[in-house]
Amino acid sequence: MRSLWLVLLLGLHLGHAQRADFKGLDFDAADSIAIGLQGASLENLPVLVHQLTTGAPTDVEKFRAIYTWISTNIANDYYGYLRTTKKRKKLAKDSLAFLSWNKSYVPKVFEKLTREKKTACTGYAFLVREMASLAGIECVMVSGYGRTPNLFLQKDSPPNHSWNAVKLNGKWYLCDATWSAGVTNFDDGTPVFKQEYYDGYFLAEPNIFIKNHFPLAPQWSLMTAPPSFQEFLAGPVIYKDASALGVLPIAPKNMDIKVAKNDVLEFSFQLMDGNTIEKMDLLISNGNSDTPVSPIVRREGDAYIVSHPFKRAGLFDVHLRVNETIIATYVVRVKRK
Repeated sequence: MRSLWLVLLLGLHLGHAQRADFKGLDFDAADSIAIGLQGASLENLPVLVHQLTTGAPTDVEKFRAIYTWISTNIANDYYGYLRTTKKRKKLAKDSLAFLSWNKSYVPKVFEKLTREKKTACTGYAFLVREMASLAGIECVMVSGYGRTPNLFLQKDSPPNHSWNAVKLNGKWYLCDATWSAGVTNFDDGTPVFKQEYYDGYFLAEPNIFIKNHFPLAPQWSLMTAPPSFQEFLAGPVIYKDASALGVLPIAPKNMDIKVAKNDVLEFSFQLMDGNTIEKMDLLISNGNSDTPVSPIVRREGDAYIVSHPFKRAGLFDVHLRVNETIIATYVVRVKRK
């Protein structure tokens, strides 16, 4: 048996590394302001922004109140997303035409958003930008690719998502109000949006954010050495809870892995800021059943090494779980020697 090193560095609470810039600030007050204005109208945006921000002493607290209000009051419009996706596909090979269309399309999206309080990602990003600007906070819309476990992207796929970058205290931060707002379920084949605030995409850590958000303009990755689009596409599936837990997959860089029978796969991860985990395991699926596996875990310095031998040939989905939550998925093909 030979040991195959497949290094996966995981940083718990790295997802809050950007938030750590504001350590000591309590966002409860800003969230309370947003909750107190639940259901407020969008007809007079300057008034709403004033109501959300007048009691907030700092820009980050003002932006927090705006972000929380948007993420808890605006529903995701799945059919609007489909219409936008169709147009994006049509303009996929002409980036200038896409950007021009996107700029002209946004105001139309906002008209519907004002009436119905539902929108697709473009509307969320536009509303965040407009409300932040009214509060005197510099904010931009970022267009690019959003990757989810249920969405298969290819190198010729058109851009399919929008989010924001916001400047606070002279530094840029990333956020995604669309993915913070909730989830769209398809239990009976009909899309039903469930409003459920998710905090992991507020001032997200760029190194984690890039795993499922790839901007058309590289500077909005906020990274000195962002991955290429091909590297982004080839990477493992990263779930949104990676942001909440601060899980940062580093390697292997590709989702698809080939090993020989009896090889040992070793995943390593780090716990940041002195945090601990209740449970770390693997969930292995062969297409017919899911098998939870308690791997061998050892510690080397500040890294934890998790090992599991594959004793059967076949094709497996290997899910890394932290505290019973799936964080990342790899596809492992085990061949006979």
